Amino acid sequence: MANATSPAISESEQRFNAALVRGWLYFVVLTLFCLVLVGGATRLTQSGLSITEWKPIHGIIPPLSLAEWQEEFALYKRIPEYQLLNKGMSLAEFQNIFWWEWSHRLLARAVGLIFALPLLFFWISKRLPKGLGWPLTGVLALGGLQGFIGWWMVSSGLSERTDVSQYRLAVHLIMACLIIAACVYIARGLKPRRHEDPPTGASHGFAIVLLVAAFIQIYLGALVAGLDAGLSYNTWPLMDGAIVPQDLLLHQPAWLNFFENPKTVQFTHRMGGYVLLLLALLHYLTEWRGAVARGLDLELSQHARGALAILVVILLQAVLGIFTLVLQMPLWLALSHQAGAIIVLILVTGHLRGYRRPLIEEV
Repeated sequence: MANATSPAISESEQRFNAALVRGWLYFVVLTLFCLVLVGGATRLTQSGLSITEWKPIHGIIPPLSLAEWQEEFALYKRIPEYQLLNKGMSLAEFQNIFWWEWSHRLLARAVGLIFALPLLFFWISKRLPKGLGWPLTGVLALGGLQGFIGWWMVSSGLSERTDVSQYRLAVHLIMACLIIAACVYIARGLKPRRHEDPPTGASHGFAIVLLVAAFIQIYLGALVAGLDAGLSYNTWPLMDGAIVPQDLLLHQPAWLNFFENPKTVQFTHRMGGYVLLLLALLHYLTEWRGAVARGLDLELSQHARGALAILVVILLQAVLGIFTLVLQMPLWLALSHQAGAIIVLILVTGHLRGYRRPLIEEV
């Protein structure tokens, strides 16, 4: 067994401590998963600008009286979203969108505590596996930065726009995904398992490419959400009557279309889905052929099984994306598609970590 913690403690204590930390990290991942979904619902219900001030501490307490609700509503009435899109909204209607954004912010604060307090406990009690203290502190720092990014995103829609910047929305989502991936990667390394050599010399590199492609596809999905690009061109496999529609490079300079032209952004996201699915298929075939060449039982090869699971989930995610588009993004289906993206990210990240030796190795 690898040296997971201090050599002064027993092997059973090392395993127990590693299991505690692993369980905590997976609980953090679960909470982050819920946070991303609530954030998606906040975006889809157009609720993200309902709270116009950033109060990291005082903001925990929602309005408790009619006067406080009217004060909060008055602040919302000052921004372009209300003046241009929601003028005449009732207080009850405002409360409906307020609770989505407030829940999102409350859950974000809760994640910070769920991460910081156990980390402090594990560190002080010397239960952290060796070498993980500073990496986990780095993840905590990313979480703090994410709070600033969240407000930076919201502030983009408070003065001149009626919604938040799609660029900032994409950065906010990618940062959340980076934190999730980091937690999964560290937790996966703490799972006791038998180390299995990669089936081929390219296996680990291919898995890295797959992870990068998953991040890019999530980024493209965030641009689609930010531009409401999924609400138009709701046909498949054709888009605007063609495989490759016209006017993809309508704006100048041409590169701007990939970030600000809803048609181009949706088309790019479609193509990204096809590329990700193709990469997953090639990765599985590579692992399968490598395992066969080495005489391994495919049912026992953790790498081949992991690659197959990723392929199946990405295929299901693609189908879910098609239905989300064709049915014009009903809330439950759009959130399911977003959840599928996070599940793909988790699977690919854990699969990538599986190529390295675990901190606790089974014989």
